[in-house]
Amino acid sequence: MKNDAYVAGVGMVPFTKPGASEPYPQMAAKAVKAALSDAGLEYANVQQAYVGYVYGDSTAGQRALYEVGMTGIPVVNVNNNCSTGSTALFLARQAVMSGAADCVLALGFEQMNPGALGTVFADRPSPFEHFDDATQALVGRSEIPLALRYFGGAGLAHMEEFGTTMNTFAKIRAKASRHASNNPLALFRKVVTEEDVMNAPVMWPGVMTRLMACPPTCGAAAAIVCSEAFARQHGLSTAVRIRAQAMTTDTPVTFESRDMREVVGSSMAKACAEKVYAEAGIGPRDIHVVELHDCFAHNELLTYEALGLCERGGAQKFVEDGDNTYGGQIVTNPSGGLLSKGHPLGATGLAQCTELVQQLRGQADKRQVEGARIALQHNLGLGGACVVTLYERMSA
Repeated sequence: MKNDAYVAGVGMVPFTKPGASEPYPQMAAKAVKAALSDAGLEYANVQQAYVGYVYGDSTAGQRALYEVGMTGIPVVNVNNNCSTGSTALFLARQAVMSGAADCVLALGFEQMNPGALGTVFADRPSPFEHFDDATQALVGRSEIPLALRYFGGAGLAHMEEFGTTMNTFAKIRAKASRHASNNPLALFRKVVTEEDVMNAPVMWPGVMTRLMACPPTCGAAAAIVCSEAFARQHGLSTAVRIRAQAMTTDTPVTFESRDMREVVGSSMAKACAEKVYAEAGIGPRDIHVVELHDCFAHNELLTYEALGLCERGGAQKFVEDGDNTYGGQIVTNPSGGLLSKGHPLGATGLAQCTELVQQLRGQADKRQVEGARIALQHNLGLGGACVVTLYERMSA
């Protein structure tokens, strides 16, 4: 029998620039304690933990959790690139739904270095070999850091097919800053205009400026996932249920299509969203608020279409009409997203979870999306994995 899974508690620490954060065990412990406090639960009641991080040695999850308690529970370390945090959440939900555990912790953290992402183990084949080869063949530009080539190239493909302009990407970044200005946990809270974004240092002429890319960030976030029976027994909230969730990986179209949008996971995201909609029995028009993976403004635009928030080729109009913000069709990234909130890789998925749970509870303060009952989360990691999660507010 399938158990429903509820998010009983969430917590995170303010995101910071590399070098300005506490070490990862302290950040992680604070996020866990915040989630436990939010749930009204003792750590001794947690039966399993899934802990995500990208840049760290094996069993760093245990090192972090030992700051909270040493209870002998299974601790599983998770690494799925930028979708690591939501992969931990995916595994936590599976454990609860299967009946393997009644109360599970999902934790994500990252202590990052400044600058572009790089390879740690340079003495063996890279998991990105095929992605790098495809990107070199499709866009070249080897003088530009690879992550910018991936997502800038994908944005360029959309520009070339549909006439999308750089100003549209700038509007997305400006929107992110307006949302983040109301988020005390965001890294960048200064509001920037479309003109500010366009006038920022150019990373790729005609395609991208620096403000269109998310910054390397340190931080941690956590969630307590439990069954309804456990919640009732311990007096925990059942206000937010994970109604549907899916994870997908790449298929041959990633490379065979010879399209940079596929290299960065557009079809992977589309397939994942469609699984979630089918499981939940609803469509994108039923969603009130979305936290999606805007590692670059370009990917936010591509993801509107992948998630079905607008039709294929309709993303520029979606932005220009203001349908991606308050007063429009659906509020995207009320937290400020990766572009303004920051992107500590292992923590991002659980920070998205934290924002959406607070939105559905009506606890998002100045960021609150009025009447939010259905929320969607999209978290993407190249290499590749995509996790899409649909949350619903339960009736009182």
